[in-house]
Amino acid sequence: MNDVLRPQGNARDQQMEANREAVMRAVARRLESGAALEEVSFAELASDAGVGERTVYRYFPTREALLGAFWAWLQSQMIAERAASPTARPPVAAPPPADEKPMRILLATDAWEPQVNGVVRTLSRVVSELRDLGHTVEVIEPSQFKTIPLPTYSEIKLSLGAYEPVQERLRAFEPEAIHIATEGPIGLAARRICVEWKLPFTTSYHTRFPEYVSARLPLPLAAGYAYMKWFHRPSGRLMVATPTMRDELTRHGFRNISSWSRGVDTVAFHPRGEDEPDVYEGLARPIWLNVGRVAVEKNIEAFLGLDLPGTKVIVGDGPQRDELKAKYPKAKFVGAKFGPELSAHFACADVFVFPSLTDTFGLVILEAMACGTPVAAYPAPGPIDIIPGSSGGVLATSATEGLREACLEALKLDRGEVRAFAETFSWRACAEDFVRNLQPYPEPEKTRFWRRLRRLARMRRPKAA
Repeated sequence: MNDVLRPQGNARDQQMEANREAVMRAVARRLESGAALEEVSFAELASDAGVGERTVYRYFPTREALLGAFWAWLQSQMIAERAASPTARPPVAAPPPADEKPMRILLATDAWEPQVNGVVRTLSRVVSELRDLGHTVEVIEPSQFKTIPLPTYSEIKLSLGAYEPVQERLRAFEPEAIHIATEGPIGLAARRICVEWKLPFTTSYHTRFPEYVSARLPLPLAAGYAYMKWFHRPSGRLMVATPTMRDELTRHGFRNISSWSRGVDTVAFHPRGEDEPDVYEGLARPIWLNVGRVAVEKNIEAFLGLDLPGTKVIVGDGPQRDELKAKYPKAKFVGAKFGPELSAHFACADVFVFPSLTDTFGLVILEAMACGTPVAAYPAPGPIDIIPGSSGGVLATSATEGLREACLEALKLDRGEVRAFAETFSWRACAEDFVRNLQPYPEPEKTRFWRRLRRLARMRRPKAA
């Protein structure tokens, strides 16, 4: 495993990496023994690691830097183990085939249009496919409520006073199956009602919420995972997109985990035609592209800091855009793109670079591949489940090293083979997976429950004067 993590270089570089590794393992031993890291001195760590105290301070000038490096190292250890044997992971167990009869499905989500991200694209496309399959779908989403912007991320809206309106929507719709897609105010309201009314429901894990919060606020990962476990515990099934995400959540104590595939629109996202213009005309080649939210949890700076020939292009908006644009003036920030224009930016790029460590899948990876554009990524959840054996991309050697080399290797891949791999993914299959995972209220309990609830509502309704 250490050979996977250790970058190749001169003797001094290898010694520096060995020293860092020794310090990280010393931190791990302290934590395993039950010690609080805040109480451990740098001198004790240096002694335990077999290096000088000045060496520890040189690599990690503050305790915050040490803690940040340790959590990144810990994650890289886990990821490297999976990268070494990607085929050894058993697939997530699929539930038995669902009844083909059309259902009334309620989806509660804090992420919806006009937000632009992989979660929204997945949910909106699945809803469309479900309706094409004959299901009746009711979506409860933020535009139906008063909202306030999420602190540090104004594009995301938090719904206010959702509990009673969600109650009314459930009563009026009388769903046969309920899915709660997010852990925000709408998801919380729907969860509370389902628990109080003893309604079966399912949930899904779209965003690595603990890592997302820790990237923005001084909160430990343990606090985020405690909340997520509490939220998903009553769920009949927790849907995840990849085996790696399943394994990670299992280690954190989650249960009832089931697979939910993803898809890509291979008509909307397609290779560049001979008669189509080059959107990067005039820019130095090769073009290294990143698409998505320009935010700290996306780790975009790891890409922008790479020493690569040609031009780096960032498509998307977000709270970190101005900061990164000022810090990396040679990179091109072109803002958010949609529809054919977005597809053209994928198709005309030479390599799509995905540095994120916090995504659970990375739908943009499939969108890039559908355009024939190879992908370079860190071996994090999502890329590690898509890229190995695909002929569509190259993984870095670890979660912190080797992305530049992966970019240069991806440049050599056959774009026809990249596209062929993307064509194996289908939104229809994604929607069918979703239906199989649902926990519909069994007959005849369902009919009795909604009839009783309607009767109670009539009894509570004030009589006309």
